[in-house]
Amino acid sequence: MDELQFHEIDSPIGRIGVVVSPAGVAKVLFESDDIDAEREKIGAEAVVPLAAAQLSEYFSGQRREFTVPLDFRFATGFREEVLRELARVPYGQTTTYRELAKKVGNPKAVRAVGGACANNPLPLLVPCHRVLRVDGELGGYRGGSEMKRFLLGLEGIDVERTR
Repeated sequence: MDELQFHEIDSPIGRIGVVVSPAGVAKVLFESDDIDAEREKIGAEAVVPLAAAQLSEYFSGQRREFTVPLDFRFATGFREEVLRELARVPYGQTTTYRELAKKVGNPKAVRAVGGACANNPLPLLVPCHRVLRVDGELGGYRGGSEMKRFLLGLEGIDVERTR
């Protein structure tokens, strides 16, 4: 496996860990993901990666699109397909689990799409917070519903108006 490096940033949603490989960003971790254990496992500290700068710009309202290369090594097969399609959902817009299932050519795989979002190794960069239930409800989010609500609000999405 390629050498991985770790970097951490502070953000309005708490500490964020970024795992970088020579191919790109491989993981984005929230505090609930045990950032310290991941840092210890990897060991090597990255010099401030482009991803950290772009995430900081996103949180300050200066960036709407991420251009860092992504390394999908932790998502393969159907999950990777879903995440690649999800990465196309623009800033300030939402989609549903059902719409994503249709876009990846498997309209009945709504639960599997939800599973792919729940296990997204690249949250924020691959915006699973932009996925809502078909009834307009938030649905799940690895960082919790308050974080999802915050991120949608940051992008100007009024969750109450999506219903």
